[in-house]
Formats: sequence, structure tokens, C-alpha cells
Amino acid sequence: MFKIRINEGSMSDWDFLHDMHNEGYSPDQIADAAACGYNPYDPFNLVDIGYDPDEWEEVDHDQDDECDPELVMVFENLVHNAKQFHSITNRYLQIWGELGELFAEIAYGIQRHKPHTKGSDGRLGNDFIEIKTISPEKKAEEVRVKRGGNFNKLLIVKIDENFAFEGKFIARKDLSKAGSAHLRASWSKK
Repeated sequence: MFKIRINEGSMSDWDFLHDMHNEGYSPDQIADAAACGYNPYDPFNLVDIGYDPDEWEEVDHDQDDECDPELVMVFENLVHNAKQFHSITNRYLQIWGELGELFAEIAYGIQRHKPHTKGSDGRLGNDFIEIKTISPEKKAEEVRVKRGGNFNKLLIVKIDENFAFEGKFIARKDLSKAGSAHLRASWSKK
């Protein structure tokens, strides 16, 4: 026979999930926290987890979320020039990743991190977002992301042969495991 002793007043390792529910977090956010084992939406100090302050900058979320019209113009000019280059040379400019990230910033309001920031490409509200782009040159409509990345959601941006852009968000918990170091996501998978 064995006895189980319960310490009253002590918090279980998972009580933070109930707290998140009581604080109004969405079911998806609570599921993300359960998968992580902690609340990834709690404010934290990036220095405490090993990031150098030169690799990131604080974003004032109280600023107007309207996209910079000059940024929209630059994006449109880049797309126009890429189309023109393709029509003249029958070759694509290799700027897919930047076009995908600019599209994400303009279309969804993602606040991008400084260049070369490790772990994710930007933030949307409390979520860290990793952005991957599928170009018209790519035969498989699938992307791979590093398992070690610090992101809650993946945004896949698909650019077709006519330079039309589409985006699709996928929660990290819904990504397929491709191998030991990567997670995999397909555009066609619902």
C-alpha cells in the first residue's frame, strides 16, 4: 500500500494554464503554452535567455499600426522590377525571402526584428512569427523551419508565377517533424 501526500496551497506545474484561461488567453495560446511547458506570452528579458541587446530592439506597440506608405511603394517597385526582369530574361531575381517578409509586414502588420535576429522574423501581437516563402521556382509547396527557432506561428507566403501573393498561418504545434533539427509544413495541408 502507498500513500499520496498532497501539499495544500502549492501550485502544480500546470496551474499556469488555468491562470492563462482566467486571464483571457485564447485556446490556441493556451495549447501553445501546454506544448512549451510555460507561458510564452509572458513578458521576458531576452538577455536572460542568451540574446545580445544588439540583436533586437523593443517595439512600441502603442504606435499607429498603419503600414508606412513608402514601404508599400518600395514593395510594389520591387515586385514590378522582378516581373520586368523575368519578362526580359526569363530568369527570376532571387529576392523571394525579402519579398515574402515585406508582404507579411504590409499585409498582416508583422513587426519585423532587426536583421540577423535569431529565432524568428518578427512579432504579431504576443506571437513570435517565422516567415517562409514559397517561390514559383519551387516544385514542392513545402517549407522547413529549424526546430530550435523561437516562434509560435509560422507564416507561409506563396508567390505564384504571376507574382500574386498569398499568406497562410500555421501554429507551431501543427507542424510535421521532418527530422531531428527541422519541422515541416505544407501549403496544401489544412
